[in-house]
Amino acid sequence: MSQEPTAGPVRADLGEVLRRQAGLRDEARAEATAKRHAAGRRTVRENLADLVDDGTWLEYGGLAVAAQRSRRPLADLAEATPADGVVVGVGRVAGTPIGAVAYDYTVLAGTQGVTGHRKTDRLLDVAAREGLPVVVLAEGGGGRPSDTDHPTVAGLELTTFASLAGLPSLRIGIAAGWCFAGNAALLGMCDVTVGVTGASIGMGGPAMVEAAGLGVVAPQDVGPLDVHLASGAVDLHAADDADAVRLARTVLGLATGEPTEGRHADQRQLRDVLPENRRRAYDVRTVLRLLFDLDSVLELRERHGRSLVTALARLAGRPVGVIANNPLHRAGAIDATAAGKATRFLRLCERMNLPVVSLCDTPGIMVGPDAERTGLVRAVGDLFAAGASLRTPLVTVVLRKAYGLGAMAMAGGSFHTTRLTLAWPTGEVGAMGLEGAVRLAHRRELAAIADDAERERRYDELVALAYERGRALSAAASFELDDVIDPAQTRDRLLAALC
Repeated sequence: MSQEPTAGPVRADLGEVLRRQAGLRDEARAEATAKRHAAGRRTVRENLADLVDDGTWLEYGGLAVAAQRSRRPLADLAEATPADGVVVGVGRVAGTPIGAVAYDYTVLAGTQGVTGHRKTDRLLDVAAREGLPVVVLAEGGGGRPSDTDHPTVAGLELTTFASLAGLPSLRIGIAAGWCFAGNAALLGMCDVTVGVTGASIGMGGPAMVEAAGLGVVAPQDVGPLDVHLASGAVDLHAADDADAVRLARTVLGLATGEPTEGRHADQRQLRDVLPENRRRAYDVRTVLRLLFDLDSVLELRERHGRSLVTALARLAGRPVGVIANNPLHRAGAIDATAAGKATRFLRLCERMNLPVVSLCDTPGIMVGPDAERTGLVRAVGDLFAAGASLRTPLVTVVLRKAYGLGAMAMAGGSFHTTRLTLAWPTGEVGAMGLEGAVRLAHRRELAAIADDAERERRYDELVALAYERGRALSAAASFELDDVIDPAQTRDRLLAALC
């Protein structure tokens, strides 16, 4: 059993160490801390204290300083550049070990120094050996040209970026304030990214923009958060530092696979969630809220690739990934952006070892000259490849439309390569949209009918026949589907298949 230090005189050498350690605390840096709080922000150590469980934080290199001893005294560096502007270490989140790299904007604008890179590499080496997920608080201005105590010209031999990129475990990035250049590069390598209101993120800060001859740009205008939410570079939007840490802890909890209490809504509500009119759109997020555990659905990249929803959720307390077509945008058709979004998400689910639930309601892949200009062929091919190589189980539930290649992509490539393919009674299956199929297959017949009313009547008749052939019960009768179920049974069937 360890003993508390006894009272008594403190030797000079110990006193020096204790003073240096005390200088790292926020209370010892009162001016910087007050300025941070006045801006509505927390210090890096306050964020880390909120992130990790009490008493579990182990810091590496807290006494390090900027590599500038050839031109500044050590005492000056210790006071002005504590920890070289980056706090790294390991701790626990809800009992699970994690690593953290947290840049301190109050120290040289959170820039990346030589010693800081070495500290980060040390942490990433530990994380790689021990399989730790890593949280990166990436705020900062990028590389630091003022470090002098190193022999290289540009530091291009640094291994930090390669180390984080090659990390086999989960990476979560948080961007708040200004996040530029090397700091932004680390953020972009993360599997899940969180952006805090007011953040500006860019691969070069204002100085680099001006040096490139692109004009004078204010820091807040380099890469406003709205731009990155729309582009998909940022997955989650946080209101402030505390909200960002909360989201990071939520994602880490889902990544560990530890079950929680799984309260859920009355599943009979699913019977009436789809409109009776098959042509009426609806919000598939309502299905997610009813089907999965209450308050457990965490949507990623909400404003990007809007014809498809990607979310992390819990099913009876167990984490799952969810992809779902969104009929409110392009009727749920899969365009290049949505395909890329789904591909990245399936790879994230594999990285987190999560089973996937796919809720299918799509008229298929987007078509047309405009769609092809977006690289659609390659994007869809990548989606098929991601689905086919998925090593975690996938269950597809056809809510309504399941047409052509789009439906196959929502099932990992085939209705028979999933662990289970189900449909609700509202399900429709076809090689393409029923209306379009009728127009193509019966073009001459319809064109030969001179009377407009009679032509429309015949068209409606043919569509009704096509719907009867393509309805879920017909597809199940030919074993294209594994089963057609009462929507209220969906949750139970998913649990039986995945948990």
